[in-house]
Amino acid sequence: MKLTEAALSEQRQKAAQAGRWRRLPLIQSPFLRLALWVGLVVYLILALSSVEVNWARVAEGAGRGLEFLAAFTRPDFISRWDDIWAGLLESLTMTVTSTVIGVALAVPVGLGAARNIAPLPVYWVCRGIIAVSRTFQEVIIAILFVVMFGFGPFAGMITLAFATIGFMAKLLAEDIEDLDERQVEAVRATGAGWWQTLNHAVQPQVMPRLIGLSMYRLDINFRESAVIGIVGAGGIGATLNTSINRYEYDTSAAVLLIIIAIVLLSEYSSSFVRRWTQ
Repeated sequence: MKLTEAALSEQRQKAAQAGRWRRLPLIQSPFLRLALWVGLVVYLILALSSVEVNWARVAEGAGRGLEFLAAFTRPDFISRWDDIWAGLLESLTMTVTSTVIGVALAVPVGLGAARNIAPLPVYWVCRGIIAVSRTFQEVIIAILFVVMFGFGPFAGMITLAFATIGFMAKLLAEDIEDLDERQVEAVRATGAGWWQTLNHAVQPQVMPRLIGLSMYRLDINFRESAVIGIVGAGGIGATLNTSINRYEYDTSAAVLLIIIAIVLLSEYSSSFVRRWTQ
């Protein structure tokens, strides 16, 4: 067996020297490789044959899809401008309010979730809050709050604030755990207490990152406000959903173009603020 491996190794070296080197296959046995490929092909054939496709409906939907794309060449900002403006104001209000509340609540949770500065019981409680907040997608949370508080922007605001807590607290806790311990030890060596250490050693190191993440989350919350509006949480998403249900694709195109413009503006603004703070 050793002679065979040595011979194969020598053969590969000669092939490499001749410029004919090839990577060794992940599965050595050619019969096993062939069996896996045959099994994969059979599985794909069986899986595709089990899918029921209504081709007439596909053709009808393709026509509507092309009509929707064509609407971007003639967006209608005028006919439903009052509805668009009302939805836009709701989304902006939801975005700013939820971001401020979410970041304010995420700071203590993030501090408690940092193992290097928090006692173990507090650490586990805060990590549990982060895990619960990050477990469910915003649409699922929005459906829950819509059921609890009814349709409208209030449910959307709570949804985005809840999602912001998990997002911001997790990243803030990781930043605190990765900070420069020498600065922390230097402040502690002066006899500083926990709050003084937090204020003079931790806060200066994580504040630029916290500001940058807050701007990033502001951008995310606006985009998510358009998504959760489809399930009844208000905002520009509700306006978009209504226009699509009415087959008013020109208005839908106008709404989407406004969303793209605001997201681009937010992206450039957040990039500027992050560079300025860091």
